[in-house]
Amino acid sequence: MDALDLVKTAPRQAFIGGRFVDAASGASLPSYNPATGELIAEVADCGEVDVDAAVASARAAFEDGRWSRLSPAERKSAMLRFADLIESHAQDLVDIESIDAGKPVVDGAESDVPHVVEVIRYYAEMIDKVFGKVAPTGAESLALVVKQPVGVVGAVLPWNFPIALVGQKVGPALAAGNSVVIKPPEQAPLSTLYFARLAAEAGIPDGVINVVPGRGEVAGRALGLHPDVDAITFTGSTPVGQAFLRYASESNMKKIVLECGGKSPQIVLGDAGRDLAAVAEQLAVAGFWNAGQNCTCGSRILVHESLHDELVATLAAVAAEWQVGDPRDQSTAIGAIIEEAALHRILGHIEDAVADGATVVHGGKRLFEESGGWFVEPTILDNVRPGTRFWREEVFGPVVGITTFRTDDEAIALANDTEYGLLATLFTHDIDRAIRVSRAVRAGVIAINGYSEGDLTTPFGGLKMSGFGGQDGGVEALEQYTETKTIWLTLGSGEPQPGAAAATSNEEPSDA
Repeated sequence: MDALDLVKTAPRQAFIGGRFVDAASGASLPSYNPATGELIAEVADCGEVDVDAAVASARAAFEDGRWSRLSPAERKSAMLRFADLIESHAQDLVDIESIDAGKPVVDGAESDVPHVVEVIRYYAEMIDKVFGKVAPTGAESLALVVKQPVGVVGAVLPWNFPIALVGQKVGPALAAGNSVVIKPPEQAPLSTLYFARLAAEAGIPDGVINVVPGRGEVAGRALGLHPDVDAITFTGSTPVGQAFLRYASESNMKKIVLECGGKSPQIVLGDAGRDLAAVAEQLAVAGFWNAGQNCTCGSRILVHESLHDELVATLAAVAAEWQVGDPRDQSTAIGAIIEEAALHRILGHIEDAVADGATVVHGGKRLFEESGGWFVEPTILDNVRPGTRFWREEVFGPVVGITTFRTDDEAIALANDTEYGLLATLFTHDIDRAIRVSRAVRAGVIAINGYSEGDLTTPFGGLKMSGFGGQDGGVEALEQYTETKTIWLTLGSGEPQPGAAAATSNEEPSDA
């Protein structure tokens, strides 16, 4: 099937209780092709009534045990079937994301969709390999510490990696035994709805996965405030993350898992000049991959003053090789910006940076305006001053700014001069300096001599305003969708042991 025809026939209704249904209000949201500006779908615009229905479906599925009480082997087998089905429909998902989200087909085929398959399989295999524990006690007692699914998880997802983050959130949540309600990004919801269709085909029980497309301020807010949602996992902007904290405090104090914004520094120390071409390649990947629409985008390049001129020239040459164009073209490295408002915001950041004293070394302009799509050149700004708007705010576009430093301590201070703390990248050939600087920079992930967020075996999450309580990756991701319970058994005569109750409760013992 032609990619455009596939998109036109992809699901666009809400998915609740194993069925695709219209929003209760009958309302719909437009979804546009970022590469052409054309309307490609009208998707259900869910409101509180729909969220209530989805949560009720998820709660029923959780409480009756159709998923939560399956044996580990059964849950694992179902998730592996699901991963196999996603893999067999990989090209469909690549095509949908290239048209609905403007993502290059190469990225979808080589990174995003394989990542979903890998995540589902990884956490499926973890199901029967994660154990509770027995705490040390006296001979008269037995203390079990167990991990149980938290219940109903609401997943509110961003538009920059629609299908990849569905897998990243849903994989560990399902493996832990939870039911989920997904609020996909309103700008690019189609791959998530297709994901739900595949889940049903794979035999994931009805009600275990529900999808409520809609606006963040309506459907997302309703999930955040819902008294029967036990946890929210959110990736997106810091202000919206703060809103979910408020929703939790105003409702049932549900667990909130946040992965928010970033303003990631890339630090090139003075001894990193041995191969600046390789350094520049990594700087470009960190800054321009996914059109810079990435919370770990390395938009602040901090370079030792002795390397500045050579690095700027080398990076400009590398940037010129990053082809901007039709996401459907196999040679495209930078696809379209997600929406027109985002395009103008990026261009506004560039204009403000220049007004604040920066110079444009490469790029800085809109491309292919005649196409109706939203494209920006990969852009390098030099002489970016600390404290300016560009220095402080996420751009979420293919734009990097260069600032020099003289000493390692100055580089550390500049790197930490941000409210965010998600990721930092460091280039050096001195292991002692690498460890010292890594320990001093406040970020949840430090990558050395290459841009990386780690892999599935390592937790990924931020510090400061980049969020807390959220880890994507590792056993930590599964554990955050569980709750810890202590089960204390008194052995022998059945009589309560002196001190056992008092150690855990202030209540008077009963006579029973």
